[in-house]
Amino acid sequence: MPGFKLDTATAQRFNVNLSILFTELPLLERPAAAAAAGFTAVELWWPWVDSPTPERSELDALKKAIEDAGVQLTGLNFYAGQLPGPDRGALSIPGAESERFRANIDVAADFAASLGCKALNALYGNRVEGVDPAAQDALALENLVLAARAADRIGAVLLIEALNRPESPLYPLVSAPAAVGVVDKVNEATGLGNARFLMDLYHLSMNGEDLPSVIEEYAAKTGHVQIADNPGRGAPGTGSLPLEDLLDQLQKAGYDGWVGLEYKPGDRPSAEAFDWLPR
Repeated sequence: MPGFKLDTATAQRFNVNLSILFTELPLLERPAAAAAAGFTAVELWWPWVDSPTPERSELDALKKAIEDAGVQLTGLNFYAGQLPGPDRGALSIPGAESERFRANIDVAADFAASLGCKALNALYGNRVEGVDPAAQDALALENLVLAARAADRIGAVLLIEALNRPESPLYPLVSAPAAVGVVDKVNEATGLGNARFLMDLYHLSMNGEDLPSVIEEYAAKTGHVQIADNPGRGAPGTGSLPLEDLLDQLQKAGYDGWVGLEYKPGDRPSAEAFDWLPR
């Protein structure tokens, strides 16, 4: 229910993704709605799906909405095309999409810096018919190096995420090892060490991965965690994933960062989709 208060430990652990929750509201109203639901932190996909370089007035309006709501921006995606939708990232797609990603790098980094955001997520990009996958991978590494340097400039980490094959069949990073392998390549190429794995437990479960083993092996390389239940991508408790146990394992493995709530509210207002959290 709107207006309830989360306990302090919960509010300092979970942040809400405003690109999948509270979407029944205009973008500029969502930060205040998250605050009213008890959250102190939010994250976002790149909000302007058609523009990697929106007008300054649009950036300023979103910044003001976040500041006025009194919430912290803890994660932001670089431009990634249409999300949600068939497009999944842009940085490995030759031509216009890759150029749009490059144009967005400093815009996104500067916006994140203006709000103290320390995590930038770069979605890899679908495979393109008729293009050599090796050429796409080389382009991806080149662009990820640029993104890692921009993140380093503002004291942030660069996140690299695995998605799931059933929903994103053309996306090449559909396992934890594949995503972590790219993390390692970026860190080797830059020498900065600021590329990290975004561990999305929903996507990994959709790929049929052994989640306790993934946590055991990759918690030390994880820079952010996102959750949704499976099946359905709903709130914890709507599916069969033992999310409470998995998050406890993550904490015991040394992960002490934010956990992003990146799930669908179902057929109810988003403000009613948090009844699983302690109040």
